[in-house]
Amino acid sequence: MKPEDLQRLVTATMPYGKYEGRPIADLPGAYLAWFARKGFPSGELGSLLALMLEIDHNGLRALLDPLRKRP
Repeated sequence: MKPEDLQRLVTATMPYGKYEGRPIADLPGAYLAWFARKGFPSGELGSLLALMLEIDHNGLRALLDPLRKRP
């Protein structure tokens, strides 16, 4: 993980599916867990989803709040 990955979680959006257009940081934990069971997509999207799952699973979503307020 790179420090910029945390910023990408609040700026990158889900490109497809039920939550298309929603920031990755706002995806529900159950949806992230579904990806973990089915397999994360390859590339940056999969890495970001896996990172967000870890953050959600450990109850650290508030860690991203200061990044949302950046200009």
